[in-house]
Amino acid sequence: MNLKDIDLLDADRFVRMEHHEMFTVLREESPLFWHDHPDGLGFWNVVKHADVRHVNRDNELFSSEAGGISIENYAEEPDNGAHVDQRGLNMLYTDPPKHTRYRRLVNKGFTPRMIGLLEQFLANRTKLIVDNVIEQGEADFVGDLAAELPLQAIAEIMGVPQEDRHLLFKWSNDLIGTDDPEFKGDPLVAAMELYSYTHELAAQRGIDPQDDIITKLINAEIEGDRLTETELDLFMMLLAVAGNETTRNATSHGMYALLTHPEQFALLQSDIDTYIDSAVDEIIRWATPVLHFRRTTTAPTELLGKEIQKGSRVVIWYISANRDEEVFDDPFTFDITRSPNDHIAFGGGGAHYCLGANLARAELRLIFREIVERIPDMRLAGEPDYLRSNFIGGIKRLPVIWTPGPKS
Repeated sequence: MNLKDIDLLDADRFVRMEHHEMFTVLREESPLFWHDHPDGLGFWNVVKHADVRHVNRDNELFSSEAGGISIENYAEEPDNGAHVDQRGLNMLYTDPPKHTRYRRLVNKGFTPRMIGLLEQFLANRTKLIVDNVIEQGEADFVGDLAAELPLQAIAEIMGVPQEDRHLLFKWSNDLIGTDDPEFKGDPLVAAMELYSYTHELAAQRGIDPQDDIITKLINAEIEGDRLTETELDLFMMLLAVAGNETTRNATSHGMYALLTHPEQFALLQSDIDTYIDSAVDEIIRWATPVLHFRRTTTAPTELLGKEIQKGSRVVIWYISANRDEEVFDDPFTFDITRSPNDHIAFGGGGAHYCLGANLARAELRLIFREIVERIPDMRLAGEPDYLRSNFIGGIKRLPVIWTPGPKS
């Protein structure tokens, strides 16, 4: 493969896992790569670890709010009913100081006490998730195991009754699966249904407060400042997608990696207390569920010796940075003992560092511990079915089998 073969807009190439080869070429030959776009504007691509981290942290020059986080130019277009301008309203689409204000408000729902209580709840739920399938000896790992814990976690955080959690599953799939023929729903309808559901929950919590995040958020106040209704809607949408899709896909990629690297699975089984933390970070690096975010330059600048005009689209590829040969020894080797492991799957620090990073790690520790201890002979029964997307590194299905065992 050479530079003329690079096409980062072709989602089918991500399904075929060709993107790793494309990014290897770019890291070596063109670490700041100009890519044409059908709309005529084109976009810059940042693929090296240090450069991705630099752009990610410089919110003043490389803005999330100026143009949004998508390669496409939805944010600059008038609202046509299919895409709503979220700039300045959704936490992902803001820059400091607005982002700082937003984060201070929503942090009210992510206190150490709440996360500690949630971990206790999830430890029990993880046992029940495995109980639901262990006697069968077979499952779709994604739907039956990987999806369940983050769904139940995010439902508990949001205050959504557990019996409604699969509504979150459907809405999040509709919102992120727009390039996949199977998942391609109507994102506007999904967003409107989620907003309506949020309004009902908020109204209920106004009358009957609970120990959940929506109660915290509708009452969160700093110096008289509160979230507006639109900001609450968009944050709940962010929670439904980011808290569900990312951890589900990290879990799925992680299990596939363990099953296709049986020596690593055996090592984790040999001493889970020693290896679980480093295994979780290697799974997160390996999976990198959010493949990229886009920034927009607020002034003319120079990067890697190239002039970039004001208003240019700059796309930072986390999936490439996490395979950077200058940072990771043998980056295409899955190694649960990897240390150091300076992956940037959570954003590489700065204002936009993932709010749910600690929760995601906790969920991964719980589900993999339960699987290692109770289903040690899990093995593949087929190949993964990948999500068609150049934004989310997703697995839709992963068939697995094992020797049936008893419920806990």
